[in-house]
Amino acid sequence: MGDQMRIFFDFEFIEGGSAFVMEPISLGMVKENGEGAYWEFYSVDWAKANEWVIDNVKPHLTGNTKSKEQISKEIIEFVGDEPEFWAYFADYDWVILCQLYGRMVDLPKGWPYFCMDVKQWMVHTGTTKKELDGWINNDREHNALADAHWNRKAYKWICDNKWELV
Repeated sequence: MGDQMRIFFDFEFIEGGSAFVMEPISLGMVKENGEGAYWEFYSVDWAKANEWVIDNVKPHLTGNTKSKEQISKEIIEFVGDEPEFWAYFADYDWVILCQLYGRMVDLPKGWPYFCMDVKQWMVHTGTTKKELDGWINNDREHNALADAHWNRKAYKWICDNKWELV
């Protein structure tokens, strides 16, 4: 496995709908060992946010924002060499992460061209959200760092309790 480390992450973002533009608001990342990092993006256009985002995401923000360029550099420092990325319903999160670096071929050296999905892992192992909620508390849902921690705990719970069923 070398320097490979599982990185569990979550973005909160504004979805552009038919224009397919997703604007990052915040990002939480948690290493397999539990170490976490959290970023908020400086240039969020709140006029594009729908009521749900305003009500469910904005209250969790600290206001300590950084530019996309600065966050992109700090992510590389945080994840290390050869990361394995995991997110819950990962598709949009993965696209947003990749677009911080430009095109797919512009991803940092050692990064995979795909992301693993905790939800797909749940389906594969027959794990329900209700089952996980009985073991894992997330009282700060839609806070990117809290959600990244939940992703890590969900992955670990599935490995500890369902792995033999796969």
